[in-house]
Amino acid sequence: MNGVIIVNKPQDFTSFDIVAVMRKCCGQKKIGHTGTLDPMATGVLPILLGNATKAQDILPDSHKEYIAEFQLGKTSNTLDIWGEIISECECRISKQDILDVLPNFIGDIEQIPPMYSAVKKNGVRLYELARKGIEIERDSRKVTVSEISLLNFDENCQVGKIKIACSKGTYIRSLIDDIGKKLGCGAVMTSLVRTKACGFTLEQSKSLDELKQLTPQEIENLTFSTESLFEDYQKIILNSRQAFKFSNGSPVDIDKTNFQNIQNNQILRICGKNGNFIGLGIVDTSKNIIGIYKMFP
Repeated sequence: MNGVIIVNKPQDFTSFDIVAVMRKCCGQKKIGHTGTLDPMATGVLPILLGNATKAQDILPDSHKEYIAEFQLGKTSNTLDIWGEIISECECRISKQDILDVLPNFIGDIEQIPPMYSAVKKNGVRLYELARKGIEIERDSRKVTVSEISLLNFDENCQVGKIKIACSKGTYIRSLIDDIGKKLGCGAVMTSLVRTKACGFTLEQSKSLDELKQLTPQEIENLTFSTESLFEDYQKIILNSRQAFKFSNGSPVDIDKTNFQNIQNNQILRICGKNGNFIGLGIVDTSKNIIGIYKMFP
């Protein structure tokens, strides 16, 4: 089967655990996921099936959305409540204090990946070093936070909940840790739910328990098309002759299409006259063609 199945990942499962379970449920070897979700996190995890696995490294940078809970007055080695607590303090932060600092984290920000993360340094994942008690210097990375809002905050217990919309590669644990530093009291993440990824929402997901009860055919009926991964790209429909040429690896002359407002290196969704998804094309204005970017036969 080809396409995308949206799993609501349960807590205590790695993304690779979900792939293994779904491989068995679907009876299919060619399977992958769109990006690691921490074991203690829950929520949207798109699983790629068949030819959709070819999209793994070229997915558009669609913003992801999360709802995270936090506790002020604590810090840990993993930046969340499940790690080793390394500091605690009494704090009396107000709701307004938090509202005042949140705007500092909207827009393009620099973020240092946590040691307990799947980021690789010299071919070794950081969490492998962290488990050995090794901490190394990490380069900061630019990420984008388009929205961060405080959903609630209990001033007595110093716990709260925030909603974040951000680019891929953003670590919510690190964001909460940085907010705690800005407030001068420290903070740890206490729960994380991913509510949106690759354009798919939590409402479109199925629990692992639900999926385990289904046959491969029933799972296939729940899949989204491979094309749905690329809805951020403009769609262009080719006539039968052009579609045949493109499907066989030949570029298409831009002048012979209805495509307008072109930009060099623009990526396009290429479909045949009957609407079937063929693959992705890329514009080359110097040659006035739409070349092959990635095929999805």
